Amino acid sequence: MSAITSTNVLRPGPKGFKAWMQRMVFALMPTFFGLLRRFKPVMKLGNNYLTSRYDDVREVFATDPAFGVVYRPHLDVIMGGQPFFLGMGDTPQYRHDTDAMRKVVLPGDLPRLAAQTEALAEQIVATAGGKIDVVDTLVRRVTFTMLGDYLGVPEPQVGDLRVWGTRLFEFQFADQGNDPKLRAEVDEIAPALRTHIQNEIDRRRADPGKDDVLSRCLAMQKAGDAGYSDDFIRTSLMGFIVGGPPQPPMVVPQAMEQLLKRPDVLAEAQAAARADDDDLLRCYVMEAMRFDPLAPGLPRVALKDWTLGTGTSHAATIPAGAQVLAAFASAMMDSRRVANPKVFDHTRPASNYMHFGFGLHECFGRHINHATLHLMLKPLLKQPKLRRAPGKQGKLTKNGPFAERLVVAYG
Repeated sequence: MSAITSTNVLRPGPKGFKAWMQRMVFALMPTFFGLLRRFKPVMKLGNNYLTSRYDDVREVFATDPAFGVVYRPHLDVIMGGQPFFLGMGDTPQYRHDTDAMRKVVLPGDLPRLAAQTEALAEQIVATAGGKIDVVDTLVRRVTFTMLGDYLGVPEPQVGDLRVWGTRLFEFQFADQGNDPKLRAEVDEIAPALRTHIQNEIDRRRADPGKDDVLSRCLAMQKAGDAGYSDDFIRTSLMGFIVGGPPQPPMVVPQAMEQLLKRPDVLAEAQAAARADDDDLLRCYVMEAMRFDPLAPGLPRVALKDWTLGTGTSHAATIPAGAQVLAAFASAMMDSRRVANPKVFDHTRPASNYMHFGFGLHECFGRHINHATLHLMLKPLLKQPKLRRAPGKQGKLTKNGPFAERLVVAYG
């Protein structure tokens, strides 16, 4: 089976000792970060630096002239050389491209997206027969269906958008070792997705159809706005498919796992869901995500010599060209800025969270995430006798950075 027609969303994970080592690394990471925050807040490893305290991580994210993004080389492979704003610094083109997409991704869409998300999750839970895999059957299906429809990117006739998007996401954000097997799959999938979206652009230009992000882009193009070229529209939609829907199936099941670990908190979250108190439910899910966020950190590259933590006892000068990992997972556990960080407290201020980054490259879809992530779990949390499924399937398993399976039962 080729990468194009594969139905395996995740590639086979490591087995045996490698799998055990991977589990140990993830299990020990909170302890490791705790030691770094106390004894070595800015740690040098060759030409790489790891920052672990809240203030330092925030400084890296907020200082774009000193710390740039590292995404462009892989983006060039995915996008066929077309620029996408995720790989840009704070340039006029970055400002133009993000402003252009904000004209078609509108705040007024959020209530509709929230309603669609909850309705789809409700339908899936109702027909699952009292047992469901939170990762694939619920969250991944809801996310790709909802966002694909909103963006105007349907399923390809041959292939699976969940597989294509997740594989390209892995290449873009998680392929630290430049895996040649992954690159070979990307070399098949990326051109196929570009062609699929371009075909959809051509089809919708002749028949605009429903209101979505693609139809709005084409309306701008038809009105004579030269900024909405086919290349720009295709690349932007592709960037959203690669960077958007693969993420909730990672972090939302992890939040569910954290709730299941705390029966009293789970009961409170279920009460919020049953009372249709969506704001309160969002607080529980955001706090649960803090204990197992999307990733340990985000990479940056030093664009010039920069002293991090100036005026502190741990100030360190990071030389131009060095790679920096801003460990936002550690920052959200830093007691210097986050009160009682080991306590589950759904009343925390929003400033305690860095789930969607910070600064220039804060997640473009953060408002959609804020409006929808908790609603993916809401219909499930409403169910009576919600519990883990028996055996191993009832505990969250991971495949590298990806949540792989978490089965729960209800009723």
